[in-house]
Amino acid sequence: MTSNIIPLGQAQHGDLKLRQLTNFSHVKNEHVIPVVVHEFIQASSEYPVVFVKNSDNGQFIPVVMLGLKPGENLFAGEDGWRGLYIPTRVRTHPFHLMRNPHDHDQLMMAIDENATVVGKEEGDALFNDDGTESAYLERRKKQLTDYFESGQLTEAFTALMAELDLLVPRSLSLEIRGESISLDGVYFIDEAKLNALSDDVFSDLRKRGFLPLVYAQMMSVHQVQRLASIKAKL
Repeated sequence: MTSNIIPLGQAQHGDLKLRQLTNFSHVKNEHVIPVVVHEFIQASSEYPVVFVKNSDNGQFIPVVMLGLKPGENLFAGEDGWRGLYIPTRVRTHPFHLMRNPHDHDQLMMAIDENATVVGKEEGDALFNDDGTESAYLERRKKQLTDYFESGQLTEAFTALMAELDLLVPRSLSLEIRGESISLDGVYFIDEAKLNALSDDVFSDLRKRGFLPLVYAQMMSVHQVQRLASIKAKL
């Protein structure tokens, strides 16, 4: 079903309810999902955390790999999520942040009206009978706001990795049940370049709390083999 993302408002959505997210069909064709730095350590225990380049502006974006080729998601099923950690970008569905058309410096909450979890009969109400936001909506709004704020730190971290020339392209070749798979367009933090940094720069990374993120990304690369193992069993 095509998405229909519009600004959330009590006048139009006062009677809407949201069911629990158990069907992940909205991301079933996405093999990579953006993540923020606060997710790196937990996500890296299950998924490869890599960087991809935005084709529009050339900026790097950290993502988790959920499949080994475009259109493939090995974790999103109609019966639930086949993993322990669900990326925040997946969990914020059906909510989004969008620019206020009247003030581009201001963000506003939006909702995908066509999402399968949206209805009027079952689930958590978005608004109270008096028109005020429900406690449930307040929690979901905070989740979205926290994700956006973490995104600001993520941009700073990623920009620094690029500025220090630590991101290098890698090509991965796998063979699964006779099928040859090549992965291109992904970037990793290079260990040799990291070790070649000056003491002052390395110390700055430590003071800014970036080193755990660096090591989480580097260690997560081994999860590519886990994806291959999952794919081989399907």
